Parts: sequence; structure tokens; C-alpha cells
Amino acid sequence: MNPPENARPSGWRSTPPPQSPTEHARAVPSEPAPLSALEPRSALDRYKRDIHNQLIKTLDSGRLGALPLDRQRTELRTMLTKAIAAEPPPVPRSEYDQVITDLRFRDDDHVRQVIDRIVVRVNRRVDESSPMVDARLPDGSRVNAIIPPLSLRGPLISIRRFSGKAKSLDDLTQLLMLTPEMSAFMQAAVKARLNIVISGGTGSGKTTLLNALSHSIPDTERVVTIEDSAELKLQQRHVLPLESRPANLEGKGEVTVRDLVRNALRMRPDRIVIGECRGAEALDMLQAMNTGHDGSLTTLHANNSRDVLARLETMVMMAGYDLPVRVIRQQIAGAIDLIVQTNRLQGGVRRVTAITELVGMEQETITLQDLFDYHQTGVSGQGKAVGMFRATGVRPSFMERFATANCPVPPDLFTERILLRDF
Repeated sequence: MNPPENARPSGWRSTPPPQSPTEHARAVPSEPAPLSALEPRSALDRYKRDIHNQLIKTLDSGRLGALPLDRQRTELRTMLTKAIAAEPPPVPRSEYDQVITDLRFRDDDHVRQVIDRIVVRVNRRVDESSPMVDARLPDGSRVNAIIPPLSLRGPLISIRRFSGKAKSLDDLTQLLMLTPEMSAFMQAAVKARLNIVISGGTGSGKTTLLNALSHSIPDTERVVTIEDSAELKLQQRHVLPLESRPANLEGKGEVTVRDLVRNALRMRPDRIVIGECRGAEALDMLQAMNTGHDGSLTTLHANNSRDVLARLETMVMMAGYDLPVRVIRQQIAGAIDLIVQTNRLQGGVRRVTAITELVGMEQETITLQDLFDYHQTGVSGQGKAVGMFRATGVRPSFMERFATANCPVPPDLFTERILLRDF
């Protein structure tokens, strides 16, 4: 028996039963088959179908939709728990968690329904004229959706959720992303107001490391953060978070990261933290770093430290100014002190694979020197990369800045040696 119309969540449609299968297909070509009509594959599937239908019957979507997202989850979980307690599933108690796992979409129409309900909450839309969207949900998660004709396999949706608590450098040290020596050095570098770029590929831990490094920023400083989608979790008292804005449905009202960087310079920040540098804002960022905004931090996509320089040159050129390459490189060499390279290695292992100092210019070339590095030596029996962290024996040229900032670093920290083997 179908639930009453006012008990269904938004996005469901009620259609009078057609006179024949042919008429039904012609009248409602995109209507997904109801969950009850799908053939369950097992007793557990039948049980989940029945519980789902029971929730739909008792759901007050109007009241639930008015609640914050975390309250909606809590309410739904409470309802589900009560339903399971009243009618236990046909599995041992130790396997109860299976009742909320292994969920699947019914078909492409079901996926589109979910996409539409998500994007409408963030005042966006997905249709043939705008077939992809990238947005942030109220809980901070990032959602990306793309539909045909851009997607050749039907509508696709990706949601990236972030943990509620940002990891510290100590946490990352325990996870072997870096060593205690590297952690101590980077904490001192942040306190000494060095300008740091964290580079790496997608999912390599750039934002996680940026969040961890930000814990070393003194609580008395005024920090402006600039992001496309807010992911940073700075804990200081005086943090001013800014987020870019895409154009509205009429193609107006866009505010870019570059616009926010320029505006941030008028806000008297002690530091500027850019979540990810990916375009013309690189020029404004370098100029800010060169004009007294020391201690700034950012991330960008690059495979190694040398690639970071090439990426920055390209992004500066995107600003539309006809600057000679030598001038651009001088800007980069004068602005950035450290490049921290992160990589996601085989088996999902994340490592800080290099901490590199920008020494300066030699003729037309920016000079780099690695202070710490990581070398993969093989793969473990579990299919994970293994290797060793090493201090290269090179002492950075900015040691005096550590002493001036009252965060001295012992010279023997850089003595050439193997710091840690992760196998």
C-alpha cells in the first residue's frame, strides 16, 4: 500500500496507475520503479526494503527539511534504530550494521533525484544548460555532480566529507606522514614567518598538512583565509575566513579567489592563508608575500618541487600581464621560502617526500636545495609503499630568522642521516 502523499519526502511524484504497461511507459518515461517493486536478492534485502518503506510512511519531510543537516541525520538514525528494535533483522546482532550499509541507487533517475535535492539546498541547479556543479554542503562536505551529455554513463555524484577535527603535526607524525625532526622544523618555520607552499597530487594530504601547520600560528595574529570551498579549520581567535562565490543562475555575481586576495590586503592581515592556488591569484599572492605579509601559506597541485616553480610561472601568466620570465622567477624566489612536497604512494600511504628551500636566483634559474626527503624502497606484503626519511645534511640559509623569532632550531637537526624507516 502506498503511503499518503503528504508523508512522502520532496522529490517523490504520485502518478495514477496506467491502464496497461505500454501506456504506463509512454505516460511516465522517467519515473523510477518504486522500491517495493524491485526484486529483493536476499532476506536481508527484503528486510531493508520493508524498513525503508516504513520510514517513508512515518517521515514528516516538511518538519525534517527545516532542521540543520546534522539534526536530520540524528532524527533519521533515531527512527531507524526504533524500527530495527521493533522488528530485528534476519541476521545476528553482531551484523546489525549491515542494515545501514551497502546502499545502492535504484537507477539513473534516482541519482538525478538525489542530485537535484542536494543542489537546490545550496541555491544551485543541474540541467542541460548547466550540466555540472561544484558546491559546499552545510556540514562542510564538498559535492560535485555531472550529468549527461558531459557524463557518458549517466549522472554522477561525488561527495568529499571531512573529519570534524583537524589533525595536528603530532597526529601526522604518528601516521608516519613525516618524522618528529621534520615536524619540529616546520613548526619553527611557521613561527619564524616563512612563506610556505605545500604541493602534491589530489588526495596526497595537502589540506590536512596545511591545517596541521596552521596550529603553530600564534594566537595573537590576525589571519585571513581564502578558499574556493571552506575546508580549513584554523583554531586561532582572530581568523577571518573568506570563500569565493560562483556566478548565479544569470551568470552574474561571481567573486573569485583573486578578488578575495586583493581584498584581504585591505584587511590588515598578519598572514594570508590560501586554501589552494590555481590561477591568476598566484601573482597577487606573490606580491603580498613580497610586501610584508610574511608567514603566508598555500597549497597547489604539482608532482615535485621543480614542478611547483613551473606551475607558479604559468599561473602568474594567467593574470594577463606581459611579464618577462626572469621577472616572474625573481618574484617567486623572493616570495617563497619553503616548498613541502606531499605524495600519495602505493597502497594509499601519504608521505612528506621533500622539504625544499628556495635559495635564490642563479642567472635565469631558481636554485633549490632539499633539507629533508623520503625515498621509497619497495612495497610491503600488504601492498603499501615502504621507504626511509632522510636529513640531507644541508643547513638552510635562514637559520638566523629562527633565532630572531625566538624559536631556535639545533644545527644538528640537519646532520645527514636516516631519520626513520617505515618498514
